[in-house]
This record gives sequence, C-alpha cells and structure tokens, in this order.
Amino acid sequence: MYLKYTLAASALTLSLVSASSTVMAKDIVMGLIPAENNEEMIQEFEPMRALLEKKLGKRVKVFTATDYAGVIEAMRKKRVDIAWFGPLSYYLAEQEAGAEAFAVGVRQGSKSHTYKTVFVTPCNSGIKSIQDMKGKSAAFVDPASTSGGLMPTYMIKKATGKMPEQYFGKFTYAGSHDAAQLAVKNKIVNVAADSDITYNKMLSSGMISKSSNCVIAESSPLPGSPLSYRKDLDPALKAKIRSTILNAHKEIKVTGYGTLSHYVAVKPADYQLIRNMVKELGINKQQMMK
Repeated sequence: MYLKYTLAASALTLSLVSASSTVMAKDIVMGLIPAENNEEMIQEFEPMRALLEKKLGKRVKVFTATDYAGVIEAMRKKRVDIAWFGPLSYYLAEQEAGAEAFAVGVRQGSKSHTYKTVFVTPCNSGIKSIQDMKGKSAAFVDPASTSGGLMPTYMIKKATGKMPEQYFGKFTYAGSHDAAQLAVKNKIVNVAADSDITYNKMLSSGMISKSSNCVIAESSPLPGSPLSYRKDLDPALKAKIRSTILNAHKEIKVTGYGTLSHYVAVKPADYQLIRNMVKELGINKQQMMK
C-alpha cells in the first residue's frame, strides 16, 4: 500500500515537473501592430527582441498581422505575450485580451513620450484647414489607430459636427502610417491623417518632402504607444520583462516606433484620455476592430 502511494506521489511529482518545464521552456511571442511596413517594424524591434531573449533565457519570436485587430486577437487567444500597441489599440487589447501597459519609449531630444496626429495634404492642393477638407478624398490609417483613426475622427467631429464618413467625399483606411503618407505624395487622396512620428521619419528618409506632403493641422498631445503584456502572465516573468525594457538603454541603443533614447514606466491609468475620447464619440469595439 505504501509502495503504491509512493509510486503515485512520484508519478505526480514527475508530472508537475514536466508541466513546469514545459511552461518554463515556452517561447515568448511579441506582437507588433502594422503601423509601418511589417518588415521595417520587425527590423526596428530586433535589438529589443534579442535583448529580451538574452535576459529571459527564452526564445522570443515576433508576430505581425495585416491589421491592428489581428494582433489584439492573437493576444486574446494567448498566442501573443507582449505587444507593442498604439494607445487606442492598447485600450481595445485591454478590453478584449487583458493587456496591461508597462512601458513607453521616449523620443530622442525629448523628455516626453507624447506624440500628435497630423493632417497632411499635397502641398499644391489648396487645402489649408479642416473646413477646406469637406467633400475631399481622405485616408486614415486604421480604425484601431490612435493618431490615424481615433484622434482625427475626434478632430473632424469637433470641428464639423460630422463623422469622417459623412464629411469626406471618399473615405478609406490605408492600413499603415507610411501608406497614408504615400497616398498623399502620389495624389491618390487629398488628405491623410497620420502621426507626427512617421511624418518626420519619412521626411528624414527622403520618402516624402515638405514640398510634397504639407501639414495643415495637428492635434493636442497623445499618450505614447505602450509596450504591454498579458495581465495573466506569471508575475515574476512580467517583472523580468519590465526590468529588461526599462533598463535596455544601459546595454543597447534602444529601438521601437520612432527614434528613442530610452523607455519609461507607464500604467493603465495613463491612458484614460483614450477611454474618454472613445466614450465621447460613442464608438463601439466593432467599429474600431472592423
């Protein structure tokens, strides 16, 4: 009888050790929203991915999708553990997938992690204000984008009393920030809404110029795009991920969305502005994740 109990206990112990080893060996998956070309995004985050892999002692893989909703859904299904979101897509991931913001990048030469929406038109379009955009063709980025979705919608509604679909003659989503800028450069649309980060980055790279793409309106500051992990991850693992990201600048030249100097800690409460705008506009999850 004792032998049976001993064997049973041993079998249980081996089972638990095996299960524990499987959990410990599990790869970490980092999701990246398609704010820009996916290949470029993967390249931008490679130093951070490699550092996380080194510090965590686990293989860290990257997941991308064709739209913002794809990354949110992957986290909801527990196929993504850490993700870089924009503020609005973070809000949606918080609702849908239990995401928890923990860090945000600070741009070089700045003490702030905020950024802005910019409305951009071809420089010879004659469009000088939001009022001049009425009936024109426009491209935003994605329904789940903050600077290329939520904030420009908010700005149009505040200025005109109408939603973008009602105000513009033709309204579409470009899918990424750089695609929105190129749609203006190539005169596919009269207006695009984008982030000032991508606009300045594309100016620096020569992909657009101040004689092709002109900013005619900008928003008030938005909270920066956060790195987030699933709330249900092991607390010790979350602490190690957070520490690695916040101290990354001590070991590598940190990378991410835009040219960054370092990362600072943020909390879910720092994104209340986004929750307030969603509520004021009266838009639902289905509209933002379509």
